[in-house]
Amino acid sequence: MTVFVALLRAVNVGGTGKLPMRDLVAMCEQAGYRNVRTYIASGNAVFTSCDRESAVKAKLEKALQAYAGKPVGVLVRTADELAAVLAGNPFRDAPPNKVVAIFLDKAPEPGAADAATGRKNEVVRPGTREIYVHYPDGLGRSKLKISAAAQGTARNMNTIAKLVAMAASV
Repeated sequence: MTVFVALLRAVNVGGTGKLPMRDLVAMCEQAGYRNVRTYIASGNAVFTSCDRESAVKAKLEKALQAYAGKPVGVLVRTADELAAVLAGNPFRDAPPNKVVAIFLDKAPEPGAADAATGRKNEVVRPGTREIYVHYPDGLGRSKLKISAAAQGTARNMNTIAKLVAMAASV
C-alpha cells in the first residue's frame, strides 16, 4: 500500500467548486482507498491505495466530474514525493504562509519561472513537478501570472507541512 496525497484544484476557494470534505472522503472510500483523512476545506486528502498514481488521479477526477458536473483537476503525490517538495523549498527563511508550491502533473518547462508576468517582488523557482513562489507581500495582492501553472494547484508551506505529517502517520 502506498500513502497518497490528493490535491484538488479550485475547490472551496473564492466561492467556487463547493465540496464538503465528508463527500470527498466518501468518494475516496468508494474508489477503494483506505485510511482517508482530509485537511482543511480546500480539497486535500490523504489515504492509502494499491493503485498507481495515474489510476488514483483518473478515479478521483471521474468521481469529481460526476459529482460537480464539470472537470475538477486532481494533482497526486506519494507521501515521499510531498515530503521532498517540503524539503526542497528554496525559500526556507521566508514565512511559510508566504511561500507556495504550485503542483503540476509534469515538470515545468525550462524557462517557465522566467516567463511569469505581472511580477512585482515575487520570486519564482522551478521544482521537480512544481513551481515554488515566494510572495513577500502576500498572495492576495499579487498580480503574478505563471502560464505554466494554469492547470496546477497551489498550497502554502504550512499546509504542505501538515499534509506531510498526516501522511507520515497513516
